[in-house]
Amino acid sequence: MEEGEQFAIETFATTGAGYVLEDNSDISHYMMKYKFGQKKPKITNAVASKLYDVILENFGTLAFCRKWLENYFPKHFGPLKMLVDAGIICAYPPLTDPDPTCFTSQFEHTILLRPTCKEVMTRGDDF
Repeated sequence: MEEGEQFAIETFATTGAGYVLEDNSDISHYMMKYKFGQKKPKITNAVASKLYDVILENFGTLAFCRKWLENYFPKHFGPLKMLVDAGIICAYPPLTDPDPTCFTSQFEHTILLRPTCKEVMTRGDDF
């Protein structure tokens, strides 16, 4: 870690086993790889190419969830899978406790390393 760098610190709490695993059964969160937000890749499928344009225009390289695509592109399942399979979009599975009956929560802060301190950039009234 070096001065000037920023880091996201994510912590998870569970009432179950106390650790989380990726649950690949129902992926809902995605993000375009940064390099493809700068230069459009060659996409041979016309529908997937159109979905790429919609994602770039509305989300850029920020994370988004599948539900948000419904308003812009109702039939996005197939084209989104094509973009993921092509390595243009990354899929992020939910993180869950191995015990399906427990509760899991996630908190995140972003910190900035300054010369004399570590500044929490996301500190607010709620936590």
